[in-house]
Amino acid sequence: MFPDEFEYERPETVDEAVDLLVDHPEAEILAGGHSLLPTMKSGLASPDLLVDIGHIDAMQGIDHADGTVSVGALTNYATVDDSPVMRENVTVFAETAHAVGDVQVRNRGTVGGNLAHADPASDLPAAALAADATMVLQGPDGERRVDADDFFLGMYATDVAEDELLTRIEFPARPEATGAYAKKPSPSSGYAMVGVAVSMTVDAGRVEDVGVAANGIMDHGVRLDPVEDALAGTNPDGETVATAATNAANDLDEMMMMDDLQASAEFRAQLLETYAERAITDAATGTGVVAAGPS
Repeated sequence: MFPDEFEYERPETVDEAVDLLVDHPEAEILAGGHSLLPTMKSGLASPDLLVDIGHIDAMQGIDHADGTVSVGALTNYATVDDSPVMRENVTVFAETAHAVGDVQVRNRGTVGGNLAHADPASDLPAAALAADATMVLQGPDGERRVDADDFFLGMYATDVAEDELLTRIEFPARPEATGAYAKKPSPSSGYAMVGVAVSMTVDAGRVEDVGVAANGIMDHGVRLDPVEDALAGTNPDGETVATAATNAANDLDEMMMMDDLQASAEFRAQLLETYAERAITDAATGTGVVAAGPS
């Protein structure tokens, strides 16, 4: 299927892009295209105007200063995966970027597009939550910052207004933290049926700081507070990790859990416990290995 006809604009600056969004509130933003273009081809999205932000230099690259790592929204997954700054300071996000798609997707898709699209099966929302990310938005009234915990509102829904643009993602630099991402990929698409991201700091054998979040289980990425609470202050050995993982679904409303042709809500809850244990174990041992089930 071919998309409907649309107009096309290619702004060179963030301000130009915001002006277009103000004048055309129904416009769609094109970054890497891996999220938007399939929905246009299938007829699920039919914008009158496509705003191509792919050439805005200010939204590219990775910076590290004053204890904060800033990632431009147009930075692709491969750049994040290969970045020493990311691997040393935001390990969980780099590990998760490595788990996205194949080489072609990782070299084309953008982290900002992934987060703003907010597909419940996407990998990066869980990593953003686990790493305590802050989304930096630009609109007609200037910049606005939104914590990852408040950014994801539902399936394909975020706190980005129609006249705003996600320009960068900021992370607290945590060189002492380890991170891991474990997911059960869908056999048909490779998207996560369930994925769990963990960022963990262990000092003197005790968990000092931990972030655990999941995707594929609800209509948007969610923090797993009971798991974090169960790990805080403990020695993350095998028994502790297994016990913490059993808490993964405790605060989740089973009636709100995803239940579709890919997997029932009950099966997703079982997967959540399994992959939470894998991700926590990898983070606790500092292996940083992306664990995935058979595809």
